[in-house]
Amino acid sequence: MAATLLVPPAAEPWTVADAKSFLRVEHDDDDVLIAALIASARGQVEALTRRGLITQTWQLVLDGWPHDGRIAPRLAPLRAVTAARVHDAAGDTVAIDVERFVVDAATNTIAAPPWSLPMPGRDVAGIELDVTVGFGDAASDVPDVLRHAVRTLVAHWYDNRGLAAIGASVAMLPGSVSAMIASYRVLSL
Repeated sequence: MAATLLVPPAAEPWTVADAKSFLRVEHDDDDVLIAALIASARGQVEALTRRGLITQTWQLVLDGWPHDGRIAPRLAPLRAVTAARVHDAAGDTVAIDVERFVVDAATNTIAAPPWSLPMPGRDVAGIELDVTVGFGDAASDVPDVLRHAVRTLVAHWYDNRGLAAIGASVAMLPGSVSAMIASYRVLSL
């Protein structure tokens, strides 16, 4: 199942001012760099955990409906199905009422009776589901340990940005960050 980001988060887990305070940076010369590091660190933590920290919208593409009617995307935490479409044999897109889907947040699955869903008219990428994932709209909605993982990664990258240029070996992900995010990882078989 392919996933494409449609609407990125409207905020970051940390403001530039908060990150500067943590980094003990008192000048404004690196504000753009720090903002980029915050976004990159959030993206890294999201990629490693497969969890959206701040609310965002993704499009899932499936070839066909699962026989048991349960779709288990590798994105979490699921909040809602906002749009659903199938492509018919003529190549037209047919909207599906999102009320047919139930988001089971406890198991991070989307459920719908398979008999109630129209079959796609093509064998590949015949179904599109737009889903909202994330802990919430504000940084305060994100679990503290994941916010701290972002902040720690920003500090690591900020402190070591020149070492990679001169050939020193620097871990891209410190062990402390790996430990912080370990229990939040969405695993796949």
